[in-house]
Amino acid sequence: MNQLNRRGFLRAASAATAGTMLGPRLFALAAGQAEPAKRISANDKIQVALIGAGWRGQGITAEAVQVPGVKLVAVADCYNGRLDHSKELWGNDLFTTRDYTQILARKDIDAVIIGTPDHWHMKVAVDAMKAGKDVYCEKPMIHLYSDGPTMIEASKSTGRILQVGSQRVSSLIYGKAKELLASGAIGQLNMVQARWDRNSTMGAWSYTIPMDASTETCDWERFLGTAPKIAWNPEHFFQWRKWKAYGSGVAGDLFVHLFSGTHFITGSHGPVRGMATGGLRFWKDGRDAPDVMLGLFDYNEGFNLALRVNFVDGGEESEGLVFTGSEGTMEIGGNFVSVNRVPRETDPGLAMGSYTFDMQKRLTEAHDKKYPAKHPDQAPPVGFEKYVAPEGYSDTYDHFKNFFASVRSRKPVTEDAVFGFRAAGAALLSNMSIEKSAVINWDPENMKVV
Repeated sequence: MNQLNRRGFLRAASAATAGTMLGPRLFALAAGQAEPAKRISANDKIQVALIGAGWRGQGITAEAVQVPGVKLVAVADCYNGRLDHSKELWGNDLFTTRDYTQILARKDIDAVIIGTPDHWHMKVAVDAMKAGKDVYCEKPMIHLYSDGPTMIEASKSTGRILQVGSQRVSSLIYGKAKELLASGAIGQLNMVQARWDRNSTMGAWSYTIPMDASTETCDWERFLGTAPKIAWNPEHFFQWRKWKAYGSGVAGDLFVHLFSGTHFITGSHGPVRGMATGGLRFWKDGRDAPDVMLGLFDYNEGFNLALRVNFVDGGEESEGLVFTGSEGTMEIGGNFVSVNRVPRETDPGLAMGSYTFDMQKRLTEAHDKKYPAKHPDQAPPVGFEKYVAPEGYSDTYDHFKNFFASVRSRKPVTEDAVFGFRAAGAALLSNMSIEKSAVINWDPENMKVV
């Protein structure tokens, strides 16, 4: 296996970016920086708040605050234990509350990070933008299709930045894949196969429930919001992804990442139709979201997308995409992108063994005249190349770096509300297809089911 141009790739990445330390890890920053922007506050700090401080919310915020010039000043969550732990992580001077509107009322907060359950994304994001805050919203952007236009309009009317948290669109690896595809490295794209399999309790959303979970430590009514009113249920509160009332299943949690990456690399706005199948194959614990899902999607750009998520997979967690073209394949997996080139033949050859000897002779003569033998006069083309990200590289860090650069400069982000809706809208076609047992048509330009 050759790793051709790897040094050049890493050298170019290093030259175009700056690094920052996160504990022992060195994060390389993506190329294409925004121009220096005006100061947004007296001390040049972007002051942010986290709304929804679960495992994911706290995890991404830990990376967000590593971006120079960013300070976390407030956290909102419906569980007291997460508010207490936030102070353990970021200091006792941190403002904490169950009521996120108290955060939005503060004039010293420039931006919010939304890590709530999906059914709260639209409400919190719109409230935040109307309060003058820029928004980083975890994927999927929407829980219902009606959320999308509302969020897009709020971003436009308020002039606030909204970036969706599918970090692959800021990845050095995905950026390289986009460049390779555009250069014709694998010829004409005709198919993309993508997967995100898991085989663990945590991977299947059965998160640990704290021993003090109760209606005294958890704001159950606030958590429910627009969801059906049911009696206190700690599993629903802490393992909300397992139920459609609060989450979007594997489609919204994982398919949306694969759609985001595919759309970023190909430049597509989305599929025109899709179908899916799946079901509960193993995790029959009361949840109503499938643990196995397969999806097939047609794109007008001339390729098909096949997606798979399997929470019953017998191996370790695995994420990856394979782009198949007329002249080879491109694979993304973990921290690398590789290209395997198989150029189209210039001589189609002959298949004539069942014909008479006379016909074989005539065909051979005609073939040799049309395709005369040529002696190679140069080195054969490179068949395999692999590009690897620097050790410890984090695309989540880069995604936040790009978001905060836009907060300062007011320049658009790549994964804005329109991009986010197109990715999430396409992903949720899978849920609709399973519910209706039908192929679902989608208009990616106008972003609606047709």
